[in-house]
Amino acid sequence: MLRTMRANAKWIFYILAIAFVAWLAIGQVMSILGPSGNVVLRVNRKEFQVTEFQQRVQVATEQYRQQYGTAPLSREDDRQIQDQVINQMIQDALLEQEYRRLGIRVSAEEIIAMAHNSPLPEVTRDPQFQTDGQFDIRKWQQFLSTTTDRNLLLQIEAIYRQQIPRIKLFEYLASDVYIPDAKLWRLYKDQHDSVRVTSLVVSPYTITDSIPVSDAELRSYIEKHPDDFKRPAVAYVRFITIPRIPNAADSAAARAHVARVRSELARGAKFEDVARRESTDSSSGQRGGDLGWIKRTDTTLVAPFMQAVRSLKPGQLSAPVETRWGYHLIRIDQAKGDSVKVRHILILVALQGGHLDQVEARADTLERLAAERSDPAALDTVARRMGLQLSPQYRVVEGQRFNVGPYAVPDVSVWAFEAPPDETSPVIEGEAGYYVFRVDSLTPAGTPPLEQLRGRVTDIVRLEKLKVLAGHRADSIAAVLRGLPDLATAASAHGLEVQRFGPFSRMRPPGILVGEPLVVGTAFGLRVGERSGVVQGEKAYFILESSGRKLADSTAWLAQREVQRTQLRQALQQARIQQYLDGVRAKAKVVDRRKDLFKSQASAERSASLQ
Repeated sequence: MLRTMRANAKWIFYILAIAFVAWLAIGQVMSILGPSGNVVLRVNRKEFQVTEFQQRVQVATEQYRQQYGTAPLSREDDRQIQDQVINQMIQDALLEQEYRRLGIRVSAEEIIAMAHNSPLPEVTRDPQFQTDGQFDIRKWQQFLSTTTDRNLLLQIEAIYRQQIPRIKLFEYLASDVYIPDAKLWRLYKDQHDSVRVTSLVVSPYTITDSIPVSDAELRSYIEKHPDDFKRPAVAYVRFITIPRIPNAADSAAARAHVARVRSELARGAKFEDVARRESTDSSSGQRGGDLGWIKRTDTTLVAPFMQAVRSLKPGQLSAPVETRWGYHLIRIDQAKGDSVKVRHILILVALQGGHLDQVEARADTLERLAAERSDPAALDTVARRMGLQLSPQYRVVEGQRFNVGPYAVPDVSVWAFEAPPDETSPVIEGEAGYYVFRVDSLTPAGTPPLEQLRGRVTDIVRLEKLKVLAGHRADSIAAVLRGLPDLATAASAHGLEVQRFGPFSRMRPPGILVGEPLVVGTAFGLRVGERSGVVQGEKAYFILESSGRKLADSTAWLAQREVQRTQLRQALQQARIQQYLDGVRAKAKVVDRRKDLFKSQASAERSASLQ
């Protein structure tokens, strides 16, 4: 059954897609949910129909497949694509509403002018509009004036009709951003002024006193900092598995396969064409096996693969390289310094012949006996009947991919939070096996009870108390050293140690002062030889004494001032635009009805299957 389904998966997908669209068209969703049942998203007063959402998801999915390959998407991948589509729909609606509120419009004349004078990046890269390898705007303008392709013109118009209002809005928001010289000089000084300091540090982490903490203090801290302890929903699951581990015969078949492919390449076949046809790495396979540029010192890729990369010269084809993923054929296209441009073909070590039939027959039995059962005891019963081991309890975090050992198991982190209590999952196909899961318990998102947080909160509250004690000790030390010259000498006379830092700038403080703006500011505010009082930092208390200062070069600043102004202006414009958009989003009334809509759909399908 599973083999047949996989063989027909593409056609099943198209049939289901057509059936779903038809199902929507005849209004079954509306009959379930009422008059607004076909609205999947509402942004203020703007409504998006479920058909538009599905169309956008289909387009986004195709783009995802073009980028990452045609391998089946997991439910986590599908959820991520849907979330991205919803976020884009929200942004589109909010921008349209802002255009109307601000009276931003687009005229035909503006579209024509923009199309003629500001061509799209795809146009500037098109060889037919280039002269001697450079974009020639006259060729583009002549093309616009003479083309009769109405569909192309309409597509260009649609792009500019969307872009021009956005450009107008962004100019309205950020065109007045200007940075005066005084601010540029201050920022330059922050990067180039430097100081050296001697510091006496009193850290709460070095205090060994016993500090009692009461439950009342713990509860009070949690109440004052509830957001610090919020957790996503967690499901506790068990599962049984039909392993899909290749045997010796499967490995021999893969070695024979990779040998045939290598022989074909050795006879002159084009690597890119063979990669597209043979590689089971669907992402790079679609690009002709291209993995891009890799440093020979890269340690993120598996060792056997990188050993082969380091031994190859440009144009040379490797012998088969075995990794946990299968057998690789590797070729280096170019080399620059310690970087190489790499292609590969991956031949998966897959189950074959009788072994595959045997495993999938057991998977079919697992599906028939255990999948999607409402009886929680079904999983234990089937495990005993089939001689399978029921797993220990695993923790699944909502929205996080679930792994069993080194192997990712798709769909679990979505299914576990949608299924009715105690129901078993469908058969889930993972890299290492076929799985059926059962949710034993579910912890909803939110702040856990004190008992689950006791250790963490106790450490936090105790540290807060130690900080107070450290502050008292720092004050006592400052009083003892007051009036004594040279901090290092005075501290040593009282058995205290100091640390010397610098030279450092405001923008690049030493490690212990990273995240300590008040301490860094104090260091730069001291005259050479001057000592501070006790400075309360984020992690410790500090007594500082300045031992040197070097000022920024104003001549060097003047030489780069306009470049600095341009870069900073662009960054501030982007920040202002993003802040504005975030504010519009925060005030918007957004209703995402996906969960209710598709839950009702699933409920209707389940009811229909029982009739």
